[in-house]
Amino acid sequence: MTDTKEIMLKLTGKGLKVTPQRVAVYEALATTYHPTADEIYRKVLENLPGLSFTTVYNILDVLVMKDLAQRVKTDSDIMRYDAVTDHHHHLYCASSDRMEDYFDPELDALLQNYFEHKQPNGFKITDIKLQIMGQFEATEKNT
Repeated sequence: MTDTKEIMLKLTGKGLKVTPQRVAVYEALATTYHPTADEIYRKVLENLPGLSFTTVYNILDVLVMKDLAQRVKTDSDIMRYDAVTDHHHHLYCASSDRMEDYFDPELDALLQNYFEHKQPNGFKITDIKLQIMGQFEATEKNT
């Protein structure tokens, strides 16, 4: 869980002015698992009822540009946002539209080693992020 002071430090650490709107959007993003802009907007409206969707969307763009968030597109072309900026991949279930972070240093090393020896012609790889498709098994946690 991210508190307001921590959010303020993250914003100022990236050279951003701290505003109530930015704090509210980042807090909604950080406390919701891979939300859409609309989900963030609805959550922020609880505390800032006059805030426009355009403002929320613009703040999300700034957070992405400043590496405080990343965009993740689902198989059904839904844009989601992720406050986890450490290198990771995603597990995605199209039938439930559920997405989870997937950290695997061994996979990262394997991919990096592979592409060090198999660079595509005329293409410089700057990052590798996988979206692994499948279905989550029904368990108490995710039913």
